Amino acid sequence: MPLPRKFFLSLLLSSFTALIPYCPAAIAQGTPSQSSATLTADQLEPVSGEYTYAPDPDTPVSFYAKDGKLYVESERMVPTALVALSPTEFSLARFHVTYRFNLSEKEVTINTDTVLRRTGEAVHHVFHHYERTEEMILMRDGVKLHAVILSPTDLPGPLPVLMERTPYGVDNTSEQSFFEGRPNLARAGYILVAEDIRGRYKSEGQFVMCRPLADHNNPKAVDESTDAYDTIAWLLKNVPNNNGRVGVIGTSYPGFLAMMAGIDPHPAVKAISPQAPMIDTWMGDDFFHNGAFRQTYGYDYALDLESSKERTEVNYGANVDGYDYFLERGSFAADVKQSGVKKDLPTWAAFEKHPAYDSFWRSRGVEHHLTKVTVPTLTVGGYYDQEDMWGPQEEYASLEPHDTDHQNFLVLGPWRHGSWSSSSRHLGALQYGESIGNEYRAQIEAKFFAKYLKDEPGFDLEDTASFQTGSNTWKRYAHFPPEASKSTTFSLCGTGTIAAGAPCTPGKLSYVADPANPVPYRHRPIQPTYSEGSKWGTWMVEDQRFATDRKDIALWKLPVLDHDLTITGEVIADIFASTTGSDGDFVAKLIDEYPDDDPDPAMHGFQLMTNMEIFRGRYRKSFEKPEALKPGEVNEFKWSLHDVDHVFKKGHTVLVEIQSTWFPLYDRNPQTFVPNIMLAKPEDYKPATITIIGDEKHESKLILPVVQN
Repeated sequence: MPLPRKFFLSLLLSSFTALIPYCPAAIAQGTPSQSSATLTADQLEPVSGEYTYAPDPDTPVSFYAKDGKLYVESERMVPTALVALSPTEFSLARFHVTYRFNLSEKEVTINTDTVLRRTGEAVHHVFHHYERTEEMILMRDGVKLHAVILSPTDLPGPLPVLMERTPYGVDNTSEQSFFEGRPNLARAGYILVAEDIRGRYKSEGQFVMCRPLADHNNPKAVDESTDAYDTIAWLLKNVPNNNGRVGVIGTSYPGFLAMMAGIDPHPAVKAISPQAPMIDTWMGDDFFHNGAFRQTYGYDYALDLESSKERTEVNYGANVDGYDYFLERGSFAADVKQSGVKKDLPTWAAFEKHPAYDSFWRSRGVEHHLTKVTVPTLTVGGYYDQEDMWGPQEEYASLEPHDTDHQNFLVLGPWRHGSWSSSSRHLGALQYGESIGNEYRAQIEAKFFAKYLKDEPGFDLEDTASFQTGSNTWKRYAHFPPEASKSTTFSLCGTGTIAAGAPCTPGKLSYVADPANPVPYRHRPIQPTYSEGSKWGTWMVEDQRFATDRKDIALWKLPVLDHDLTITGEVIADIFASTTGSDGDFVAKLIDEYPDDDPDPAMHGFQLMTNMEIFRGRYRKSFEKPEALKPGEVNEFKWSLHDVDHVFKKGHTVLVEIQSTWFPLYDRNPQTFVPNIMLAKPEDYKPATITIIGDEKHESKLILPVVQN
């Protein structure tokens, strides 16, 4: 199954597991450009065996001799013949992957710097054979959509259909890609259908970013829900050996499409799994968070998707730091003007014309239509999802009040965008001690679809599964948050300390926020979002010490913990503040500071964000109608920092930081009220002094969901 480009490129950026066992370069097949040496079975036997990369031991690779050639395979990589360059050097030459064996050390080096150790005899995995066909499927308005269909040829039927619809192109959908992306489901036996949505790649029609839901009382109206319906109706009539049941799955934009397939669904849809779905790109997903515009992402992503029917590479220039790139340009209107793009991009225009939460964005908010659980729904999200953390949490919360038949399920883990597809045991510097993707895929995802599409036993999730960080254990809850979680006030005192259920010394903390010198959101340099070498995928788990010592933030600390502190549920920031400007942003970070003697040397003194979010001050009363702040007036700003399931361990320290810039993840607030920040002029950007108040009348605080033991 082709992974969404938005997810897959992010997977390539920082996970070793994408390099060997299941990267496209390693599994795609073609004619090598190098000449092959002829080796005997006796020459091939010494390099045969299973090899494992120590940091990620759950992704071993096997090499073995067959028909006079050396083959490589893994759980995700179909057996592929290598070109023999010598008795100890082999390649997939067309894809620039080279394997060099060191027989004395029992090692193999991938390209030049990744070393795997031999850990046993070669392991052979089960791989089904899929016949591939392509179709143009007619929609109700006459538009035809391009689909690739993979049908197992070695499994008895009838079989259910597993469908993914995507804007990222399905031409590369193959037997190899299915095992690469979703190995458990590929082995379980489904008819896989991957479809280009309207206006993308080989499909006809016009592409509309996050197309709004149409009036389904109008039989001629079309949207992503009706296109899914029409596609399924065609599949049931035209694809042999199907059992009349369909499951829909997708990550990121395809997650949004999976959710849309569950709104007024075709009767054959029996299960959907929206994973990191884009539920509302203004409220909290890709493009805005609480009114603050995600400048780099909005610029990069729209340029990528809307410049043509296929992909467009984004480039800031050779060795250009994105921080400088966007700082020098200024507002988003200046970004567009200086981009050099000749074509009018609809989403860029929408950013400029619709900065507030008006009918344009509201019509695209899927949460407004989640009024019933139409089919069993398995929603998946990551606590460290750099793109769509809000979507899955909001989807689950919107459906939960309507879940009379207990078919609304949630899985949350310490994943970045889509990394539940990975088998890695770590994210950035964080080590979890086990592959947190393997258990989810085998015990939850595969069994969810097996139950509802095949009537097979084994799916036992009552409601929510969460991988609790800190303790690094899977938890299961009858509801999220669990009943044991109680909202608890952690007051931000004037002395820079945090008081939990204790008297708080009143006072104020102030800092100067200067739009000319904004706080970077990650370590510099900042590369284009999906460029080679970009750190976009793991910025949420970067050590925050690069920002903590700056003078333009306010910092509070809890005394070193003498017991474990567990928080499970939603974190709320409730801040009383004044500014000398007439507008301003507020960023709140909840941080777990590790001790200097942590058992893991990489975590000595590490400052890990567990929760973080921004709020644009002009929207304190209404997201639809922004208002200026009155300079010097104390206002209350209250916003969600999203769900968490984390244990602050004994000996750790809880930090809270408030700042007013987070650049260039978010555009700079001029701190002078202007009707449309997208059009702000250079002279509008001015420094402002922000003061956070903590007294009896103005109790600034974080409300944490503390689990009572």
